[in-house]
Amino acid sequence: MAPRVTQSSTAKAAPSKTVPKKNLAKLPAGKKAAAITAPDYWEQACTELMQQDRILRKLIPRYGTGFLVTRGDAFNTLARAIVGQQISVAAAQAVWNRLVINLEKRVNPAQVLAVSSEHLRSAGLSGRKVEYIRDLASHFHEGRLHAKQWQTMDDESVIRELTDIRGIGRWTAEMFLMFNLIRPNVLPLDDIGLIRAISLNYFSGEPVSRHEMREVGENWAPWRTVATWYMWRSIDPIPVEY
Repeated sequence: MAPRVTQSSTAKAAPSKTVPKKNLAKLPAGKKAAAITAPDYWEQACTELMQQDRILRKLIPRYGTGFLVTRGDAFNTLARAIVGQQISVAAAQAVWNRLVINLEKRVNPAQVLAVSSEHLRSAGLSGRKVEYIRDLASHFHEGRLHAKQWQTMDDESVIRELTDIRGIGRWTAEMFLMFNLIRPNVLPLDDIGLIRAISLNYFSGEPVSRHEMREVGENWAPWRTVATWYMWRSIDPIPVEY
Protein backbone atom coordinates (compact mmCIF):
# COMPACT_ATOMS: atom_id res chain seq x y z
CA MET A 1 0.00 0.00 0.00
CA ALA A 2 1.41 3.39 -0.97
CA PRO A 3 1.61 6.03 1.77
CA ARG A 4 -0.72 9.00 1.59
CA VAL A 5 1.96 11.60 1.95
CA THR A 6 3.24 13.59 -0.88
CA GLN A 7 2.57 17.16 -1.78
CA SER A 8 4.89 19.22 -3.90
CA SER A 9 7.57 20.92 -1.81
CA THR A 10 6.69 24.11 -3.66
CA ALA A 11 3.09 24.11 -2.45
CA LYS A 12 2.02 27.20 -0.59
CA ALA A 13 0.86 26.54 2.94
CA ALA A 14 1.32 28.71 5.98
CA PRO A 15 0.84 27.40 9.51
CA SER A 16 -2.40 28.50 11.09
CA LYS A 17 -0.51 28.67 14.39
CA THR A 18 3.04 29.77 14.83
CA VAL A 19 5.30 27.91 17.19
CA PRO A 20 6.34 30.09 20.11
CA LYS A 21 10.06 30.43 20.59
CA LYS A 22 9.71 30.47 24.35
CA ASN A 23 7.55 28.88 26.97
CA LEU A 24 7.67 28.88 30.75
CA ALA A 25 9.07 25.93 32.59
CA LYS A 26 7.04 24.49 35.45
CA LEU A 27 9.08 24.91 38.61
CA PRO A 28 8.30 24.31 42.27
CA ALA A 29 6.37 27.03 44.07
CA GLY A 30 8.57 29.87 45.24
CA LYS A 31 11.09 29.50 42.44
CA LYS A 32 11.28 31.87 39.52
CA ALA A 33 10.10 30.39 36.22
CA ALA A 34 12.78 29.97 33.60
CA ALA A 35 12.30 30.49 29.89
CA ILE A 36 12.57 27.35 27.78
CA THR A 37 13.59 28.06 24.21
CA ALA A 38 12.52 25.99 21.23
CA PRO A 39 15.27 24.65 18.95
CA ASP A 40 16.36 27.36 16.53
CA TYR A 41 15.09 25.38 13.56
CA TRP A 42 11.66 24.47 14.98
CA GLU A 43 9.48 27.16 13.41
CA GLN A 44 11.14 26.81 9.98
CA ALA A 45 10.78 23.03 10.19
CA CYS A 46 7.07 23.26 11.01
CA THR A 47 6.46 25.62 8.10
CA GLU A 48 8.28 23.40 5.60
CA LEU A 49 6.75 20.17 6.88
CA MET A 50 3.28 21.64 6.47
CA GLN A 51 4.16 22.53 2.90
CA GLN A 52 5.52 19.07 2.12
CA ASP A 53 3.12 16.74 3.94
CA ARG A 54 -0.66 16.93 4.07
CA ILE A 55 -0.93 14.85 7.25
CA LEU A 56 1.43 17.14 9.16
CA ARG A 57 -0.43 20.11 7.74
CA LYS A 58 -3.33 19.02 9.98
CA LEU A 59 -1.32 17.80 12.98
CA ILE A 60 1.06 20.70 13.47
CA PRO A 61 -1.64 23.36 14.04
CA ARG A 62 -3.34 20.98 16.46
CA TYR A 63 -0.22 20.72 18.63
CA GLY A 64 1.59 23.82 17.45
CA THR A 65 2.13 25.40 20.86
CA GLY A 66 4.68 22.78 21.97
CA PHE A 67 8.16 21.76 20.96
CA LEU A 68 10.90 19.31 21.80
CA VAL A 69 12.60 20.17 25.09
CA THR A 70 16.10 19.16 26.16
CA ARG A 71 17.12 18.62 29.78
CA GLY A 72 20.70 19.48 28.85
CA ASP A 73 22.25 16.66 30.89
CA ALA A 74 23.71 13.78 28.88
CA PHE A 75 23.66 11.20 31.67
CA ASN A 76 20.04 11.96 32.62
CA THR A 77 18.90 11.76 29.00
CA LEU A 78 20.53 8.37 28.47
CA ALA A 79 19.37 7.01 31.82
CA ARG A 80 15.78 8.09 31.09
CA ALA A 81 15.98 6.44 27.67
CA ILE A 82 17.13 3.17 29.28
CA VAL A 83 14.25 3.37 31.76
CA GLY A 84 11.85 3.92 28.86
CA GLN A 85 12.96 0.94 26.78
CA GLN A 86 10.01 -1.26 25.75
CA ILE A 87 7.47 0.32 28.11
CA SER A 88 4.86 3.03 27.73
CA VAL A 89 5.58 6.72 28.26
CA ALA A 90 3.37 6.75 31.37
CA ALA A 91 5.02 3.66 32.88
CA ALA A 92 8.49 5.04 32.16
CA GLN A 93 7.63 8.34 33.85
CA ALA A 94 6.34 6.53 36.93
CA VAL A 95 9.51 4.45 37.26
CA TRP A 96 11.69 7.50 36.68
CA ASN A 97 9.87 9.48 39.37
CA ARG A 98 10.50 6.70 41.88
CA LEU A 99 14.13 6.44 40.81
CA VAL A 100 14.65 10.17 41.38
CA ILE A 101 13.25 9.78 44.91
CA ASN A 102 15.45 6.74 45.59
CA LEU A 103 18.50 8.71 44.48
CA GLU A 104 17.53 11.64 46.70
CA LYS A 105 17.01 13.83 43.62
CA ARG A 106 20.67 13.45 42.63
CA VAL A 107 20.54 11.50 39.38
CA ASN A 108 24.22 11.49 38.48
CA PRO A 109 26.85 8.79 37.90
CA ALA A 110 28.39 9.03 41.37
CA GLN A 111 25.04 8.68 43.15
CA VAL A 112 23.96 5.74 40.98
CA LEU A 113 27.20 3.93 41.77
CA ALA A 114 26.92 4.77 45.47
CA VAL A 115 23.64 2.91 46.04
CA SER A 116 22.99 -0.81 45.82
CA SER A 117 21.45 -2.59 42.86
CA GLU A 118 18.56 -3.60 45.12
CA HIS A 119 17.90 0.06 45.91
CA LEU A 120 17.71 0.85 42.20
CA ARG A 121 15.44 -2.13 41.55
CA SER A 122 13.02 -0.95 44.23
CA ALA A 123 12.12 1.96 41.92
CA GLY A 124 10.59 -0.57 39.52
CA LEU A 125 13.58 -1.21 37.27
CA SER A 126 14.24 -4.70 35.96
CA GLY A 127 17.51 -6.35 36.93
CA ARG A 128 18.75 -5.90 33.38
CA LYS A 129 17.99 -2.17 33.34
CA VAL A 130 19.77 -1.75 36.68
CA GLU A 131 22.86 -3.33 35.11
CA TYR A 132 22.57 -1.01 32.12
CA ILE A 133 22.23 2.16 34.19
CA ARG A 134 25.13 1.19 36.44
CA ASP A 135 27.32 0.47 33.41
CA LEU A 136 26.32 3.82 31.92
CA ALA A 137 27.25 5.51 35.20
CA SER A 138 30.64 3.76 35.15
CA HIS A 139 31.38 5.00 31.63
CA PHE A 140 30.67 8.60 32.66
CA HIS A 141 32.38 8.35 36.06
CA GLU A 142 35.58 6.88 34.59
CA GLY A 143 35.71 9.28 31.64
CA ARG A 144 35.43 6.56 29.01
CA LEU A 145 33.23 8.67 26.72
CA HIS A 146 33.98 11.64 24.45
CA ALA A 147 31.03 13.59 25.86
CA LYS A 148 32.63 16.99 25.27
CA GLN A 149 33.01 16.21 21.58
CA TRP A 150 29.49 14.93 20.90
CA GLN A 151 28.18 18.32 19.82
CA THR A 152 30.69 18.42 16.94
CA MET A 153 30.41 14.75 15.92
CA ASP A 154 28.04 13.59 13.18
CA ASP A 155 24.98 11.50 14.09
CA GLU A 156 26.40 8.12 13.13
CA SER A 157 29.66 8.71 15.02
CA VAL A 158 27.71 9.50 18.21
CA ILE A 159 25.55 6.43 17.69
CA ARG A 160 28.61 4.20 17.28
CA GLU A 161 30.15 5.43 20.53
CA LEU A 162 26.94 5.16 22.53
CA THR A 163 26.05 1.68 21.28
CA ASP A 164 29.35 0.40 22.67
CA ILE A 165 27.80 0.92 26.13
CA ARG A 166 25.96 -2.10 27.48
CA GLY A 167 22.20 -1.80 27.07
CA ILE A 168 22.30 1.12 24.63
CA GLY A 169 21.13 0.17 21.18
CA ARG A 170 20.42 2.32 18.17
CA TRP A 171 16.98 3.43 19.46
CA THR A 172 18.41 4.72 22.75
CA ALA A 173 21.21 6.51 20.91
CA GLU A 174 18.67 8.10 18.58
CA MET A 175 16.66 9.36 21.54
CA PHE A 176 19.87 10.96 22.79
CA LEU A 177 20.46 12.63 19.43
CA MET A 178 16.93 14.02 19.50
CA PHE A 179 16.52 15.01 23.14
CA ASN A 180 20.03 16.00 24.17
CA LEU A 181 21.89 17.07 21.04
CA ILE A 182 18.64 18.33 19.43
CA ARG A 183 19.62 16.97 16.01
CA PRO A 184 16.93 17.94 13.48
CA ASN A 185 16.85 14.95 11.12
CA VAL A 186 16.62 11.76 13.20
CA LEU A 187 14.18 9.02 12.13
CA PRO A 188 13.98 6.28 14.82
CA LEU A 189 12.65 3.39 12.75
CA ASP A 190 12.55 1.03 15.74
CA ASP A 191 10.40 3.33 17.87
CA ILE A 192 7.13 1.64 18.73
CA GLY A 193 5.23 4.92 18.99
CA LEU A 194 6.47 6.13 15.61
CA ILE A 195 5.58 2.81 13.96
CA ARG A 196 2.06 3.03 15.37
CA ALA A 197 1.63 6.70 14.46
CA ILE A 198 2.75 6.22 10.86
CA SER A 199 0.45 3.20 10.56
CA LEU A 200 -2.55 5.16 11.85
CA ASN A 201 -1.87 8.44 10.05
CA TYR A 202 -0.62 7.19 6.68
CA PHE A 203 -1.82 3.58 6.25
CA SER A 204 -5.28 3.55 7.88
CA GLY A 205 -4.00 1.40 10.74
CA GLU A 206 -2.53 -1.31 8.51
CA PRO A 207 0.87 -2.84 9.39
CA VAL A 208 3.76 -0.77 8.09
CA SER A 209 7.17 -2.00 6.93
CA ARG A 210 10.54 -0.32 7.55
CA HIS A 211 10.71 0.42 3.82
CA GLU A 212 7.35 2.21 3.96
CA MET A 213 8.44 4.13 7.06
CA ARG A 214 11.59 5.27 5.24
CA GLU A 215 9.46 6.42 2.31
CA VAL A 216 7.27 8.50 4.62
CA GLY A 217 10.39 9.83 6.35
CA GLU A 218 11.99 10.86 3.09
CA ASN A 219 9.18 13.37 2.66
CA TRP A 220 10.04 14.84 6.08
CA ALA A 221 13.76 15.45 5.48
CA PRO A 222 15.64 17.46 6.65
CA TRP A 223 13.25 17.81 9.64
CA ARG A 224 12.51 14.19 10.55
CA THR A 225 13.04 14.83 14.27
CA VAL A 226 10.27 17.44 14.26
CA ALA A 227 7.93 15.22 12.24
CA THR A 228 8.56 12.32 14.61
CA TRP A 229 7.72 14.53 17.60
CA TYR A 230 4.37 15.42 16.02
CA MET A 231 3.73 11.76 15.17
CA TRP A 232 4.16 10.95 18.87
CA ARG A 233 1.80 13.77 19.83
CA SER A 234 -0.83 12.39 17.44
CA ILE A 235 -1.16 9.20 19.51
CA ASP A 236 -0.40 10.67 22.95
CA PRO A 237 -1.02 14.38 23.62
CA ILE A 238 1.50 14.32 26.49
CA PRO A 239 4.89 15.33 25.00
CA VAL A 240 7.62 12.69 25.09
CA GLU A 241 10.63 13.70 27.20
CA TYR A 242 14.00 12.09 27.84
